[in-house]
Amino acid sequence: MEDFRIIYRILKYLQQSMDFEEFDCAGFTAERFGTNPNRFQALLIQLQKAGFIEGLNIVRYIRQPERIEPPMEPHITLQGLEYLQENSLMKKAAAFAKGVKEIVPGI
Repeated sequence: MEDFRIIYRILKYLQQSMDFEEFDCAGFTAERFGTNPNRFQALLIQLQKAGFIEGLNIVRYIRQPERIEPPMEPHITLQGLEYLQENSLMKKAAAFAKGVKEIVPGI
């Protein structure tokens, strides 16, 4: 479950970075998202393969796992934006249902 929270935060960060001309690579770190570098890279690779982000240079050397190498200019895709929208709507629906449950006894 923690991975989905990190994924949401990564996508949200990339969405907000659309407002700037240059991407802040220095601020795009595992520490910023509360995880370790190996998990951060694995999640980024999965996000790009799933079509939620683009702009990563993913390489694979013989007998080594995939990894990200410079240049790295990640940006969110339309599919990533849709994920954020759906996730946000689900949170609102859950909050609404919780509110209804508190108001109407027996539900």
